[in-house]
Amino acid sequence: MTDLPIADRRAEPRGTDRRRTTREPFVEFQNVAKAYGPKQVLRDANLTVYRGEVLVILGGSGSGKSVTLRHMLGLEAPDSGRIIVEEEDITDLPEQELYRVRKKFGMLFQSAALFDSMSVFENIAFPLREHTEMSEEEIARAVREKLELVNLHHAEQLMPVSLSGGMRKRVGLARAIVLDPKMILYDEPTTGLDPITGQVINELIIDLQSKLNVTSVVVTHDIHSAFSVGDRIAFLNHGTFEWIGTMDQARVSDDSDLRAFLKASAVTAAQPEMKRPGEAVSD
Repeated sequence: MTDLPIADRRAEPRGTDRRRTTREPFVEFQNVAKAYGPKQVLRDANLTVYRGEVLVILGGSGSGKSVTLRHMLGLEAPDSGRIIVEEEDITDLPEQELYRVRKKFGMLFQSAALFDSMSVFENIAFPLREHTEMSEEEIARAVREKLELVNLHHAEQLMPVSLSGGMRKRVGLARAIVLDPKMILYDEPTTGLDPITGQVINELIIDLQSKLNVTSVVVTHDIHSAFSVGDRIAFLNHGTFEWIGTMDQARVSDDSDLRAFLKASAVTAAQPEMKRPGEAVSD
């Protein structure tokens, strides 16, 4: 089976009308530090994710991007600093209370993390059976609704082994949104996919953002993906969010580390426009 195309929205304006973003914080990191033995991963990191936006966290391998997601979910506690979710300090909450907080999030794992022994339908239904008291009829309706959102309405009875990489990601995304979370976390959503399938996933992220009016954090080192889906970039480098700004600001930023990262990715869209002959070049 092949992935169904999704309309390319990269040319659409990224204003607040379409995304319905606000300046209301959803998640805040306040001077967060985290070390694993002698390796300091986060160093007094500060970050605010605003309600309704798509924030892209960029950084090299091992820079702490996935560690940041685990802290948002309360799966790990910082060594110091505070983590705030919807104005609630979750830093020292007991596990039972963190369980309540985690219901606000849906997560698309890098590998999609499907249960190979379950059909597509059963994979998506699993969180509903575990965490709700919905009837089988209600579960079936919810699963089909989410499969429709990811353009896989025909795939209910397929097994994961028969799915392409892009389809596995889309099933994982349907499972991530089946409990109607307020925030979706994407861990390297295009890793392992060919460029065309990767762009299908990018456009699906944009589509769901508009339809569900959620807040999203996308962790990636894929610059194509970052500039396709993001409203803002947070560049994680040496344990801190060294640079945070809009996509347009990133293109013309004078931050040397960010510019080197973008240049090394060899993506024209992420570079400042070429000067015409005779134009002055500013430092």
